[in-house]
Amino acid sequence: MSSNSPPAVFATTHWSVVLTAGRDVSGRTQEAASAALDCLCRTYWPPVYAYIRARSDHGASVEDLTQEFFLRLLDGQYLAQADPQKGRFRSFMLVAIRHFLSNARDRDRAVKRGGRVAFLSLDQIAAEERADLEPRLHETPEAIYEKRWAATMLATVLEQLRADCSAVGNDIPFDILKTFLTGVRPSANYTELAAPLGITEAALKMRVQRLRKRYGELIRAEIARLVVDPAEVEDELRHLLQVVSR
Repeated sequence: MSSNSPPAVFATTHWSVVLTAGRDVSGRTQEAASAALDCLCRTYWPPVYAYIRARSDHGASVEDLTQEFFLRLLDGQYLAQADPQKGRFRSFMLVAIRHFLSNARDRDRAVKRGGRVAFLSLDQIAAEERADLEPRLHETPEAIYEKRWAATMLATVLEQLRADCSAVGNDIPFDILKTFLTGVRPSANYTELAAPLGITEAALKMRVQRLRKRYGELIRAEIARLVVDPAEVEDELRHLLQVVSR
């Protein structure tokens, strides 16, 4: 696997995106800010949508409410609540959503489309993912939010890992290697998988070991975007693993 450092966009935390929302920037700064905004929205759209879906008793559609929330967030309307020293970014987002929903009935339901970010829509989400966004009777909205946050984080990292493999011309299909990362038991063992690929079992194990190492690096890099203090990365990683294991 490539030992290259993660893309430069990792230098921007989700906190810094929110805290600079609404400011006028230009040139390369604008380009970097737009990329960071897009990443933030794509990371948090599924958990925010799932939370609103579980809590929604409003007339407006869940998708419209989700998009309106992000428009307000990126226009800087929740900056008074944004304090990196007082908690995790995912917790700030949850507080912001609650505040948004508590005032939803008092606002004009007309949702402005467009803006600085190309939002996702349900049509862009696979059928199985749409099913996961539906509320479960035995789960609280907060638990659903956490679950979708963790799933989206890991899906984002897997796509980055796939891009890594493609960039270095990996001769083993990524979907085969991925089965050793996701917790889903592979349908065949190392020996059975290595034979049709024309490599030894030892070689396949080495590839998987490298992939796992890079996977861990990318997960930590993604989590680093959620925190201000690098020392918090391991705590947030433990929380992520706890959510996934539930």
